[in-house]
Amino acid sequence: METFRTHLEKFIQIDDYTFEIISKYFDIISIAKKENLLEEGRVCRYHYFVLKGILRKFFVNEKGVEQTTEFAIENWWLTDNMAYEHKLVSSFYIQAVEKSEILYISQENQEKLMLEFPIMERYFRFVYQRAYAAAQMRVKYLFSLPKEEFYRDMLRKYPDFVQRVPQYLIASFLGFTPEYLSEIRKKIGSKI
Repeated sequence: METFRTHLEKFIQIDDYTFEIISKYFDIISIAKKENLLEEGRVCRYHYFVLKGILRKFFVNEKGVEQTTEFAIENWWLTDNMAYEHKLVSSFYIQAVEKSEILYISQENQEKLMLEFPIMERYFRFVYQRAYAAAQMRVKYLFSLPKEEFYRDMLRKYPDFVQRVPQYLIASFLGFTPEYLSEIRKKIGSKI
């Protein structure tokens, strides 16, 4: 929980007593690589915070191919926002990319938490604003950058992440085939 507290204190100030009470609204789970936290067709009941590991959100398209839409590494949140907020059936999967330690909260507990501690509403506002901004940038990149430049930008900004995640998942996130990403990587490697 200290990882979470450190993260919280980047956005809000809380004392030990308050943090102890806040922490009771959350649960922790360890999950194995490729284990699903959420599956398509199930109601999305939780918002997940990565303490250690990597999660990905994806859907299966009409051709049966997995399309990754988001990743979450340490100190990032992930859920199907629409399904979580409205207690709906999800059209996404959330899966561990590697063995992970996850802090999670139910929608009901999150509401109670924000009522009891309005400072947490401020915290979650920051979380949602950052997630929305990241989604906007991804859309911009998808429509404005050449595919090779999209990958180069990711490599520049998140080199450790690119090394941790299997290349077929990076390709899925970028909207490439694994073969096309392999070609780009060879091309970039020959220029170094």
